[in-house]
Amino acid sequence: MSYSPTLSSGFTAGRNSNRFISPPSGMCSFCSEDCNGTCEIALAAVLGARTVYPITTGNNQIASEKDYPLDYSHFNINGRVFGAEGTDKGLEELTVFDVKLNTEYGSKNKIQMNLPIILPALIKLNWRDYFGGAAMSGVSCVIGEDARNNDPNLVMNNGKITEFPLLQEIMDSYYPYHRGFGQLILQCNADDNFVGVPEIAIKKYGYKAIEIKFGQGAKGVQPLKRLKNLEMAIEKQAMGCLVHPDPSDPKIKEAYENGACPSFYSCGRFPVWTEENIKIHIEDLREMGAENIYFKMAGYDEADLERVLRMACANEIDMVTFDGAGGGSGYSPSKMMNEWSYPTIMLEQKVVQICKQIKKEGLLLPAITITGGFASEDQVFKALALGEGYITSVGLCRAAMAAAMTGQKIGAQIKEGKIPPIFQAFGKTVEEIYSDLPDLCAIYGKQALDFSTGAIGVFSYLHKIGFGVQHFGALNRKFDVSLFHTEDLIPLTLEAEKLMPLK
Repeated sequence: MSYSPTLSSGFTAGRNSNRFISPPSGMCSFCSEDCNGTCEIALAAVLGARTVYPITTGNNQIASEKDYPLDYSHFNINGRVFGAEGTDKGLEELTVFDVKLNTEYGSKNKIQMNLPIILPALIKLNWRDYFGGAAMSGVSCVIGEDARNNDPNLVMNNGKITEFPLLQEIMDSYYPYHRGFGQLILQCNADDNFVGVPEIAIKKYGYKAIEIKFGQGAKGVQPLKRLKNLEMAIEKQAMGCLVHPDPSDPKIKEAYENGACPSFYSCGRFPVWTEENIKIHIEDLREMGAENIYFKMAGYDEADLERVLRMACANEIDMVTFDGAGGGSGYSPSKMMNEWSYPTIMLEQKVVQICKQIKKEGLLLPAITITGGFASEDQVFKALALGEGYITSVGLCRAAMAAAMTGQKIGAQIKEGKIPPIFQAFGKTVEEIYSDLPDLCAIYGKQALDFSTGAIGVFSYLHKIGFGVQHFGALNRKFDVSLFHTEDLIPLTLEAEKLMPLK
């Protein structure tokens, strides 16, 4: 049995030409010289190295296609009929609405959130409504690395950024809706640090929170982007990017003019963090004015997971987000999206085990978010329960962006009088069809009726997630999210049972 996809993929639009597949290779079992070239091998035969990365990027999102042998579906959710934890109310008064989902985190500066949810790093597609919906929902959200590459009005002098107006646009998409819950966080990678993004963000645009990226790209190594010509390569190099081969090398210029130059690629820098230099970096950020510092980590080697957590403890980091295999939305090699890293559920178990050891040593742990492929309330509940109190929030990235995009599109269709059939039974206007608008009006007043339907879509989606989690909490007679634990889950397989702590 193979868990990997065939040589058909949404990453490349490649398709196996028939349904007879050789599982170990993913190739068609019958491969003919008459095939007109549809699978990933055929695409690579023409497009070569560029097919290592997705070639279908654009107005879309990308995630792992591998069918991992273990995920959160291997658990069902428990339930109870006696007692009630986390509340002072009598049993006859309690309802689902009494399950408390609000959380607090932060070492030096406390952040309140209405839900145990984070919207992880992203700066693409309908990002305005992604951030605006987060503010409406009262949760923290993260601006993705390399945001500077999305700003056509970026200004650089002597290798450093001096004008970055996109940062103000992003703040303007979030803070008009912010009501004291959650925080807008700017993620910075090695390239961002090299050109001075943290400094200008904090000092000029008033950002208060920075997320430090361990690793590079969506989850793994530095992203390599093919450049069309020498001029583009020189332009990227002038912006502080690493470019291979070096376009300023006279020999490379000569080879290009003679039609004998290899393809140019811009290359992200590898972060080179140590206990010593990250301490200095964090101190510098705080001296600039940063009030909260976050770490972003993926499913690297277990020793690296522990090292990052210990660095977080030593530097009083506010939150560490661990990103497991199965999620997506960034720009990574196609096979890396499928074949690298711990699946999220296994990554969570590793992190919890490390946290238990660190806690035994008397160290103060940061808040911890787990992300990577979450989309529904049952998954959020299971992740919090498996987290044994160490996992304090769950990241919803691609799903929240899907809500931002569809909320915007469907809202526009309704206003044009082109109501999708599935929604026609609910009414004829945005006010009638968007069912959670009254809840937004209860917070913001009638002005909420004029909010972007994309942001309303994010609010409504997260509202649904929270409401669903409340039901599972009440089902287990636990009326505070901090009480969710592994006894609230039922393992369905031997593999799932091995993830449960020993009793």
